Amino acid sequence: MLVSDSRELYERLLTCNLLKNSPKFWWPSYGTFEVVLGVILTQNSQFKRVEISLENLKNNGLNTIDNVLTCKSELLIECIKPSGMYINKSNYILTLCQAIKDDFNDFKNFTCKVDREWLLSQKGIGKESADSILCYACKRNVMVVDAYTNRLLKALGYEFEDYDELQSWFDVDDALMAANFHGMIVEYMKNNSTRKSVKLDKMRF
Repeated sequence: MLVSDSRELYERLLTCNLLKNSPKFWWPSYGTFEVVLGVILTQNSQFKRVEISLENLKNNGLNTIDNVLTCKSELLIECIKPSGMYINKSNYILTLCQAIKDDFNDFKNFTCKVDREWLLSQKGIGKESADSILCYACKRNVMVVDAYTNRLLKALGYEFEDYDELQSWFDVDDALMAANFHGMIVEYMKNNSTRKSVKLDKMRF
């Protein structure tokens, strides 16, 4: 194995200075409802296209739960079209917003009280999406793992059977570390990998 544990991987990624041009917690609009929208829109889409959709939503005032629930569905769909799968995603957004309203009343209460089980019970929310919401919208100490994470760890000599086993490999101290650890992995893989290979020399092996 090229790294002994997640702490060593974290330290090696830090040497690459991957987040020098990123916000403190990596994900834009950390701790806001916009993260929830972004998590859904990011599914099977490039983040550049998601950013266009988020800007459309913001320009039309659709960056709050109440405004999403009271808007015409046609407007919501038009705003998120750049992200693709816009019919399904609009349904997921509306359903989740209504569930948040029904069970938590507002976004602030949602961020304080929601748990992973509740999120996973919502239509269109899988493990990665649930953990992304907990980490980046709710400011929780939750490590998000994704395809990039799995590919990097595989290149380092590790194999995992499923999402939960991969996630359990990581040891994170707090919300800032969790957010930045995932962010560093994504940034590293975007710049140092292809579908067939991962360059590891940037981490000074």
